[in-house]
Amino acid sequence: MVASARTEPRGSMAMELSTGDPALTARLERGMDASEKWLRALAAEAQDPCVAEVAGHLFGPGGKRLRPLLALVGAEFGERAPSSAVEAAALAELVHVASLYHDDVMDQARTRRGVPSVNARWGNATAVLAGNWLLSKAAQLAAELGPETIRLQSKVTNRLIMGQIRELVGPSDDDDPLSHYFTVVAGKSAALIAMALQLGAVRTGAPEHVVQTLAEYGEHLGIAFQISDDILDITSTSEVSGKEQAKDLAIGVASLPVLLALADERPEAGELRTLLTAATAGPEGAGLPRAVALLHRCGALAEARTVMHARLLRARTAANGLPDGPATRVLHALCDFVARRDH
Repeated sequence: MVASARTEPRGSMAMELSTGDPALTARLERGMDASEKWLRALAAEAQDPCVAEVAGHLFGPGGKRLRPLLALVGAEFGERAPSSAVEAAALAELVHVASLYHDDVMDQARTRRGVPSVNARWGNATAVLAGNWLLSKAAQLAAELGPETIRLQSKVTNRLIMGQIRELVGPSDDDDPLSHYFTVVAGKSAALIAMALQLGAVRTGAPEHVVQTLAEYGEHLGIAFQISDDILDITSTSEVSGKEQAKDLAIGVASLPVLLALADERPEAGELRTLLTAATAGPEGAGLPRAVALLHRCGALAEARTVMHARLLRARTAANGLPDGPATRVLHALCDFVARRDH
């Protein structure tokens, strides 16, 4: 019988990963539970009750918890007990949640994980400071875990910030918009996913070539995951995603389907260009429903799925370079999961 690790109770996104190994399933479940407790305890230890409430706001709803899960899977490739990677799993989620607080300010988001976003509830300044507090706690934890963890955490924090800056500034006149998009995604999404796998592997003493292979896998999986998010922004309801439908489109974020549609020479692309100004006037922009309809009609969503599957193939190829076993099968199962997210 195929065993599965389910993270459904931790968020709106149901995830079922076939491990083929009940012992691995049990370890992952124990590790996820332990990292959850660690995160809640960290938020609660803030001396100021307001800081504790704001910092722990998104730990309650749970979310995907993909990054701590990946840290625990990465730990399976080392020689030491995977249970030693619980703090690494929590660290990965700390950095991720901090980035969400900052992202939601930039995107003027009103909801996150099915609840009001921090900026919507407490204001932009509080959201930024809470994100900074979480990053400071992540740095403190990294220092406790050792020099290699500090190096990984600081490098990824730098990539996150640069990705956010590049997204905010946008491409220059000389930049190819698609190349700019992938540079932003690599910094904001792929770097975190790759880091999570590396943190777990480093924590349990995995060989360097395995750590690097996991990083390569994570980079491709992270880009594919972001593309699936781009597609879901257009195709999914807020009840399913936990975020406002077409939020990226409404505020003018250049997601992959939009970039592909605008590069198209079909009639829909011309109308879409005209509508985007109206659509970006706000979430209630008059042109937004028509823009969403055009994206469905013009083939951009199908093309984005093709690009996503190409990235997943590259992730699978990297995973094939890892030792065969249940943990590697989880990595392939994650590719399957991303492939079917928007179906």
